[in-house]
Amino acid sequence: MKAQELRDLTMDELKQKLDDFHEELFNFRFQLAMNRLDNTSKISLTKRDIARVNTIITEKKNAEQG
Repeated sequence: MKAQELRDLTMDELKQKLDDFHEELFNFRFQLAMNRLDNTSKISLTKRDIARVNTIITEKKNAEQG
């Protein structure tokens, strides 16, 4: 997901996206452990999405404070 798309979301929607990405990462790791994951790059892409959401959440919190 692109950063601009995430910036348009509200804080509640961002937190929901973050939960979704964490669940997705858990599923990918589980599939990897069971040798069912075909494309292992999905794990790193999901981690990047999590970091992107966390960054935007921090930006929004800082904008509210200052």
